[in-house]
Formats: sequence, C-alpha cells, structure tokens
Amino acid sequence: MDMENFEKLRPVGRMERYSTSRHDLRFYLGPAVTASYKLPQKCSLPLKDYVYQACEDVIAQHPILSAIPVDEQTQSPHFIRLPKVDLDKCVTLTSRKHKFPWGTEARDAELEELLSSQHSIPYEAPNSFWRLCILSNTDHFAAAFFYHHALGDGRSGMAFHRTFQQALSRAITANNGSSVQALVPSPTTPLLPTIESLHPLPLTIWHIIKVLFKQKVWSWRDSGLWTGAKCAVPLGQTQVRNVAFPASATITFKNLCRDNGTTITAALQTLIAGVLFSHLPSNYTSLNCSGALSMRQWLPPDAGITDDVMGVWIQELSETYNRTSFPADANSKTDPNLLPWPEAQRSRRTIEHSLSLKGTNSVIGLLRYVNNYHEELFLPKIGKERSSSFEVSNLGLFKPATATIGDEDNAEIGRMMFTQSAGVMSAAIQFSVVTGADGCLVLGVTWQEGIVEEVLVEKVTESVRAEIGRLTGTN
Repeated sequence: MDMENFEKLRPVGRMERYSTSRHDLRFYLGPAVTASYKLPQKCSLPLKDYVYQACEDVIAQHPILSAIPVDEQTQSPHFIRLPKVDLDKCVTLTSRKHKFPWGTEARDAELEELLSSQHSIPYEAPNSFWRLCILSNTDHFAAAFFYHHALGDGRSGMAFHRTFQQALSRAITANNGSSVQALVPSPTTPLLPTIESLHPLPLTIWHIIKVLFKQKVWSWRDSGLWTGAKCAVPLGQTQVRNVAFPASATITFKNLCRDNGTTITAALQTLIAGVLFSHLPSNYTSLNCSGALSMRQWLPPDAGITDDVMGVWIQELSETYNRTSFPADANSKTDPNLLPWPEAQRSRRTIEHSLSLKGTNSVIGLLRYVNNYHEELFLPKIGKERSSSFEVSNLGLFKPATATIGDEDNAEIGRMMFTQSAGVMSAAIQFSVVTGADGCLVLGVTWQEGIVEEVLVEKVTESVRAEIGRLTGTN
C-alpha cells in the first residue's frame, strides 16, 4: 500500500524515538495489558459483534490508535494517520482449548502461550501498531491489548481497557449487530503532545558532569553484579509466566507494607532482590533494579494528560541491592530474610526522591544530546553486559470508569495482567505488576530466552508467591 498520501502528523518525540529505534532493530517490541471480561446473560449477538462495535468506539476516542510511526530506521521518524483501521487485521478471537477456572489464582498456561507468541511479533506498516487478542470461554473472555511502546506507556494500556469496558457496555445496551464493520474510519483528532513539549526536563550541571565522566572517563561496574547473560541478538521468543495473588492476600500485603513504612512497589523490589540472592551463587553480591515512574501528574493541567488518555509520559528510576542487606532470618538462623523491611523502607525513599525531582535529571532529558539512537544507544550494547538485573514496573490499581461487578446490564471487568516483550538491552527478568478490578495483584514475568535459565525464573516466581503467601497467611 502506498503511504505517501496518508495524512502526516507530528514528529515522533525524543522519548518515543527510544521505542521506535528499539522496535526497528527488533531489540524490544512493546507492552501488553490484558483484562478478563464477562458479558451479561442478556447478550444475544456473537462476541465478535460486541468487540468490533467497542473497538470502533475506542478508536474514535484515542487518536493514537489510528496513527503509526514511519521511518523508524531514520533519526527523524514521524506519525502518519491511517485512513481506516482494519479490525480484521488487528483483532483476533480464539476459543480456549481448556476451560479456565476464573476467580482462582491458577496459572493461566493458555494465556501465557498467547502472550509469548504475540510479544514476539513486530508491528508492520501499513497495519495498525496495536493488536487485540481475545481468548474466550463460554461466559468469560480475556482481552490482551498489545501495542508499540511509542503509542503508549503502561498506563495507556489501562486507559484502553477503561474505554473498552465502557464501549462494550454501550454496545450491549444497543444490542445492534447491523452496525458492525471491520473498516473503521480514523478520527481527525490531533495526537496528544510529547513529553518534551510539555515539560522542560531540566538537567543540573553537576548531573551532566557525572554522566560525562562515566561515559568518557571511567565507568565502573561492580564485579559482583548479576545481570544474566550479555546482550544478545536476535531477540527471539519472549518467555512469559504469571503469578496471581487473591484479593485477600493483596489487601493484607498492602496493609503490611503500610504498617512497615513502605509501599507495594518498594516491597516487591526488595522481595524479588532477596529471592534472587537466595537462588544465585554467593559470589553475586549486588543486584540492580530498574523501573518506571509516570510523569503525567507533573504536566500542565490544560494539556489534558490524564489517566484516561494514551501516550508516553514516563521516566526511569533505578535501585541497587547488596547481599549484606539480606542477612539470615533471625527465626531460622540459616534462611535469608527475603524481605527486610528496612531495605523496603530505603527503596521507598529512593522512589520518593525520584518523584520529588519532578523530571529533573531524568534519562529522558539526556536524550536531547543523542544524535543517532541506533548507533549511539543500542547497537554498541550487543555482546556487552546488561545494566539491570531485574525490572519492577507497577501500574497500581485499575479503577473502572463505572462500578460494574454484579451489574447485569454492563460488561464486567475483573482480573488484569501487565506484561512486556523481552528486550535485548532490558533487565534480565522483567516483573510487570498490576492490580485488577477484582482486587487481585498479578505479576507478569517475562524474559529473553537464553539470557536467564527457565529453572531460575520458575524458582524465583514460586519463592515470591510462597513468601507473600507466608507473610499474608494465605498459603
């Protein structure tokens, strides 16, 4: 298809270019947010009719869904608008092979298989740079929303589902299959602005000097730092696991964190570090955790950047953990203390300090000094040690636009899962966290095949599950 005549939109921003470059090199393909839905019994149309009607509604509300970045291989990519969005090419509906026990904390192997497969497929113009994959039972379905990271950050996935749930409910009320169409006209609404156009992203002189010293003079790496195998291509197949905790355990864990002066995110970072230390050889004495913070709250109120819109407005943060901070548990004398609360409190202070800077000295601010993303940021990393041991990105609690649980007239949204594709330069193991409308905390665990042994990931995820179960009394 000739795209020369497609409407040209704004240039891709510096933060968005980080994702277009990674995607072009097949270093990282994007995130996904999955949600479980239940339609009311009165629904008489095929599921596809409701999904297509809802998607048409959602596309009209989020202009980024009808836009795609082009010229990713260059240093000046831009967005164009597709004349129409072909739902037949970006929406798939598949029936489950095995009935899934909804409302339980069982591992969803069928969903893991879908996520693993889709997280390994790049986006290709002129098709949409997002996909919605429906995995259905007779009375429930899981909707996995995959998208290019230049289209949206993690909260954008939640915004999609908030809009999609509302749109499903409207489609149910209309109950009219005659309006279903696969080719959806694109809206004329302009794209929302980039983070660089809304925030100065200031850098202090001292911070610039430190970065330059590390880059040009001396970059020291802790010999005891574990980060899995070196950065390797091709990216290959993303491996996926999910760990779900019941709502009762989630509430208890949240209260336990509060009582001990910390947060769920900081506690999870600390617990995962403790668990990794317990399974790694003793010569690995330090771990680096990476994460992301939303910058939406620091942007001008009149810009319209709320939690209900889609775009990329995030910054990075990091934390280091040392084995000496995880001494043997006082009760057992031999087993390590997997979650020392003083460490979790320290992690909370690190997060709060990053928040207090409100975007000052961020990695995004440094991108203004990068001329060629491919040559300066990514390609030199192949064969080099990665910088991060594990990542924890927590989207927090999903809040539906309307309370729907138990409402017989609306689509009910429940369990959620946040995942990311593996990345050539990403952390060795990625833990993506979200608490769905059902109140259940879920960890989406992903890694690049060959970078971490599957047996280690299995041990780590099971130990995290067991320790939170022990702490909350839900084992």
